[in-house]
Amino acid sequence: MKNDSNKRLVLTQMPKGRRPLDIEPVRLQKFLANQGFGSRRQLEQAIAASEIKVNGQVAQLGAQVQLGDKIEWQRKRFTVGVQPAQLPRVLMYNKPEGEICTRQDPEGRKTVFAALPRLKDARWISVGRLDINTSGLLLFTDDGELANRLMHPSNELPRYYAVRVLGEVEQEHIEQLRTGVELEDGVSRFESVEDLGGEGANCWYRVRLIGGKNREVRRLWESLGFMISRLIRVQFGDLRLPENLYQGKVLELSSDQVQQYFDIPVQKVEYTAVFDRRRGAKPSADTGGRHSRYGTKSSPSKRQGQRAGFTKKRRK
Repeated sequence: MKNDSNKRLVLTQMPKGRRPLDIEPVRLQKFLANQGFGSRRQLEQAIAASEIKVNGQVAQLGAQVQLGDKIEWQRKRFTVGVQPAQLPRVLMYNKPEGEICTRQDPEGRKTVFAALPRLKDARWISVGRLDINTSGLLLFTDDGELANRLMHPSNELPRYYAVRVLGEVEQEHIEQLRTGVELEDGVSRFESVEDLGGEGANCWYRVRLIGGKNREVRRLWESLGFMISRLIRVQFGDLRLPENLYQGKVLELSSDQVQQYFDIPVQKVEYTAVFDRRRGAKPSADTGGRHSRYGTKSSPSKRQGQRAGFTKKRRK
């Protein structure tokens, strides 16, 4: 048994004479995604490119890992361990307009991740995205499996938006938005369209959408000749944007709320990555799961220090 950096008891092999743990093998890409190394799609691509080894052998798509397996990837080595299960952390963020949902932007624009609290040995995963001109509720979690479940189309989680529309909206337009409109990537529709009142350039509607293709709300209205001047996501599933959560601010859900809203199954242990400190570093919020070529930064060697004039002279 070992203690990791958070001082949690971590098991990397089964003690002699003990019954096997009640935890099933897990797919390699799922394990790595849960540890914050990237999305499952990205990791599947890495496996297909023969970039990952398990127990010294190149991993194949469909490979599973379990307690004690050793993984090598990107100059890092770590062992599959287990630790007492912890509930995922979930954040609600009120995104302002003008922020983008990528971790880094070559144009230097502000990203939503800059407003989030830093994680040690993990990273925040965005549950879906909002475009740069859309504001409102955005969810983040440190659990890859939960993020994947919330985003998967099969779960049909509804999103609710407040929309300010320019133009005279007739009942026939609303019926058309409800029955379906042909877009370039298929037929889309709103589950419901509710008139919130207003007149002229200040007409507001509340729409309910299942799934969420790229800019789907805007494209639906624009297909009927209307322009959207404001778009705010106000609810995701059962989670509503709190009135006192101002733009640019973050609210973390309590453990009771996480269980209440997301129906997290109760388990005693969960898989974790136990790193070989000599070979690599854990993913961090700063790198977004990517690492420097030689792992964590280290202090200069003695020879490097002598060249830089940093070492102390011996006393005579």
